[in-house]
Amino acid sequence: MLQDVILRLEDVKMSFGNKQVLNGINLTVGKGQIIGYIGPNGAGKSTTVKLMLGLVEGYEGKIEIFGQDLASGDYTYKKRIGYVPETAEIYDQLTACEFLTFTGEMYGLGHKESEEKALKLLQEFGLDHAFHQRLSSFSKGMRQKVLITSSLLHNPDLLFYDEPLSGLDANSVLIVKEILAKLAEQGKTIFYSSHIMEVVEKISDRIVLLNGGQVVADGSFEELQEQSEEGTLEEIFNEMTGFNEQEAIAERFVSVVKGGHVDEGL
Repeated sequence: MLQDVILRLEDVKMSFGNKQVLNGINLTVGKGQIIGYIGPNGAGKSTTVKLMLGLVEGYEGKIEIFGQDLASGDYTYKKRIGYVPETAEIYDQLTACEFLTFTGEMYGLGHKESEEKALKLLQEFGLDHAFHQRLSSFSKGMRQKVLITSSLLHNPDLLFYDEPLSGLDANSVLIVKEILAKLAEQGKTIFYSSHIMEVVEKISDRIVLLNGGQVVADGSFEELQEQSEEGTLEEIFNEMTGFNEQEAIAERFVSVVKGGHVDEGL
């Protein structure tokens, strides 16, 4: 049984109109765990995260974060959460300094503390030279570093990351992976969603696979290997989601590229 439960979902269901997106999610996450949250498009990953963040309402079941029932309407728990969405709206006309200082103040930090802490963190990313430049001039990777920094300024206890390595160069990827590992060592809980199976396999100490709005696998990578008798997480993912058509699709695709005969099944 998990000690220091950070979040708990009990029989969580969610529909949008006539479409059932979540079909009874049960999940308990403890302090210091790095959860790799994976699944095909439309499996319900984003919906689950948005429910836990309080961005979507109207669900059935129970969601508790830090022991607090979200149905109570008390959102003070959000002060202890950091979030980087897959596609983030960012204030392009602000400088990195202005954006991060604003974010820090939103979480209750003082102006000076926010600015000094933001500069120190960006220095570690090699971005201190751009601290007073407008975000509109930043590359995708630079913007991603700013977003990751903004999610950590207030020293949160629970982090939700959706494709956080998008746009980062190889060295920055290594740095972020080490940062996540050290945060977990300090007791931070990390909910990590990505389609890059190799990264999920390496950084997660627990992997939760969602398919059709239900949890179809939950365990360490080694435990999932034993259940499926497959080698890589990508192979396990394909087996458990029932997808095995990639080779046939690729063959037909390349045939079209070459100008060859197109099968009727294409």
